[in-house]
Amino acid sequence: MGTIDRIAGRPAAEIIGAAFRREYGRVFASLVAYLGDFELAEDALQEAFATALSRWSDKGIPERPGAWLTTVARNVAVDWVRHSAMAARKSTELKHLEELERPDPRRIDDFPDDRLRLIFTCCHPSLSESAQVALTLRSLCGLTTADIARLFLVPESTVAQRLVRAKRKIRVAKIPYQVPDPDALPERLATVLEVVYLLFTEGYAATSGHRMVRRPLTDEAIRLARLLHQLMPSNPEIMGLLALMLLHDSRRDARVNARGELIALAEQDRTMWDDAAISEGTALLDRALERRLPGPYQIQAAIAALHAQARRAAQTDWSQIAQLYTRLMELQPSPVAALNRAVAIGMSSGPERGLEELDLLADEGALQNYHRLHAARGELLRRAGRAAEAVGALRKAVELTHNELEVRALQKRIAETDV
Repeated sequence: MGTIDRIAGRPAAEIIGAAFRREYGRVFASLVAYLGDFELAEDALQEAFATALSRWSDKGIPERPGAWLTTVARNVAVDWVRHSAMAARKSTELKHLEELERPDPRRIDDFPDDRLRLIFTCCHPSLSESAQVALTLRSLCGLTTADIARLFLVPESTVAQRLVRAKRKIRVAKIPYQVPDPDALPERLATVLEVVYLLFTEGYAATSGHRMVRRPLTDEAIRLARLLHQLMPSNPEIMGLLALMLLHDSRRDARVNARGELIALAEQDRTMWDDAAISEGTALLDRALERRLPGPYQIQAAIAALHAQARRAAQTDWSQIAQLYTRLMELQPSPVAALNRAVAIGMSSGPERGLEELDLLADEGALQNYHRLHAARGELLRRAGRAAEAVGALRKAVELTHNELEVRALQKRIAETDV
């Protein structure tokens, strides 16, 4: 049979790549559970993908692509370990081969989800927090080093070093692949929640590529948050995180129009928002706030709820949003939170006041190359009637943006600005 160049009217490589990305997290988590080695699992999965590109292009995508990839990757890994063991005759490698050929089910705890187990493994307290987050994002959903660097607002080389060190430490320290006992959950929870939200963020507003939304990532983040809620149903920050993601996700169908153009929040058709997701998110937030233990995710969910409750953009309570961002900065200061606070001040107290706040952030190293700082500055300058300066700021944002939809939206904004 000849090679299939197109599947359902789309390039075969594109379809296969999408299937691989969709299955990556589940297959990788299963491989780590089986192999007990991050690097071996990663290399074997890449080899399986290379095989898939060849075979699926000839025969089409199998009915269960995840199971196919898992089987091929496991066989590849076992072959590698066997050849290495037979060549070196090292007792450790021979023992590993024996374990792989006769897997011991007791190695895996009773928790039913490999992906959540993988998160808790990556978020072991012996690793630095930044390494925990980077490793989980890389392992769980296959984000590239460049993607993670943009999420962290740090150089790509910094992330690469963190990943190498983290994987080495897990291997050397023999960190177990399991969800910890209940009394050990709290010390890892903050990082686990951060990872889940960053996973959602990359899916909700992709840092690169030609799509704004990567639904497999947003769906996976929400699914993981629901599992965490099942594990710790009374934890208000878990409820806050799940509420926050549901409230954001409620707007997904209104964010891009039929022509594939990105629609700003103020211009979205709010009748397209998902009322069921808004209701669920608001109810979760209310239950969390009843516990009177406010945390960063609850505050961010409260901000998202204020947006969701405004049925017209003009009804948005920007003054209260600015106050909530001030409170967020007290609990969890970050450059992005400071940027959002400045925008909210600009919307509630006038663009010039918002620009004053942005000027205070302009010298921060983490934000200098962050396109949303310059985009926000351009929008406030437009509102202040300073068109020429606005165009300059928006052009700077275009230079720094890696997502094609955001680039087009910014270019449209430039064209609409009278200089």
